[in-house]
Amino acid sequence: MVFSPICLGTTTLTKQELREDKKNCIKVGPCGLGKKAVYLNSFFIDRQYYIAYQDINRCFKRVAMSKGGFTGKGVFGSIPYLVVEYGTGLAKQCNFKYEDDVDMFLLELGKIRPEIPLHSVIAEQKLREAEELERSRYLEVLSAEQMASVNELKEAEDAIRDHEKEYTRLSSTARQKRIIDHIDPTYQKVAVVILLLSIISALFGIFAVLRGQGMAVYFVLFGFSFMFIVVSSRILPTGRNNKHTAEKEWEEALRDMSSVIDEKHNFPVPPQYAHPIVLERMIRVIREGRATTIREAFEVIKEDLKKLNNEVSVSQKEYDEVITVKPMFLVMDYK
Repeated sequence: MVFSPICLGTTTLTKQELREDKKNCIKVGPCGLGKKAVYLNSFFIDRQYYIAYQDINRCFKRVAMSKGGFTGKGVFGSIPYLVVEYGTGLAKQCNFKYEDDVDMFLLELGKIRPEIPLHSVIAEQKLREAEELERSRYLEVLSAEQMASVNELKEAEDAIRDHEKEYTRLSSTARQKRIIDHIDPTYQKVAVVILLLSIISALFGIFAVLRGQGMAVYFVLFGFSFMFIVVSSRILPTGRNNKHTAEKEWEEALRDMSSVIDEKHNFPVPPQYAHPIVLERMIRVIREGRATTIREAFEVIKEDLKKLNNEVSVSQKEYDEVITVKPMFLVMDYK
């Protein structure tokens, strides 16, 4: 390793242990999961720090939602962070480009170290309260037709869970397409101008430094700083971050899910909405007595999702569900 990761906790690994553990770690976004430690990023450098598992108290996702995140009016869909609490009151917050990567990191961490809590203390409390409130809304007795609908949805949910890769990709590509489709061209033009000025500033600064003009170093610093900011903003179109690629990946994900659905007769929802969370929400709607048939339940959850925007406060569980499945409905205009 050219640069050895810096230890943030009290448990350190030997150079040999660190070399092997980081080399074989599971890379998720800018972070990594080894057998002995997690590897965390700084603002610019991936996997620059490490914390041994025994030093970690809890690890969870934090999301900063930009205005219009659900409506498509904002520049970004969301700004996700991974928070690792360790030691005595210490915490490291890592910025991610894609929220799906944070979810994947926590999913893999849960498999490797199931004893580490994956929600903040406040979120755990709110989750318990939300579950109790949810159960209190359920009907004590369902009609025969409602019970038949619930059983059919449960069977479909069990079947679709065997295709995690397909439904996860369907959700992530829908979200990416939604974000890219609603980036205002004006923002892109401004970003291009800032990037060009940053490059000019950096080149001028380098040239001036070579000529011995000491103050020119600030042109270099400001130039590279703004370049990093513009690139990390995801506003500029790139090889993958553009409308054509987003559309293509969404269509491929939908095609793969359609192939899965074709193998299952009378699947209760269209392939563009084939996700366990969609089926779970439909089951809850029936148990709450707001619908009897599968078709009615599907229409109810569509109306529920339409009502949710950046001005509506929801529980952590509700947020996680909405941020996962609502883009699938938005890209199809709820059709």
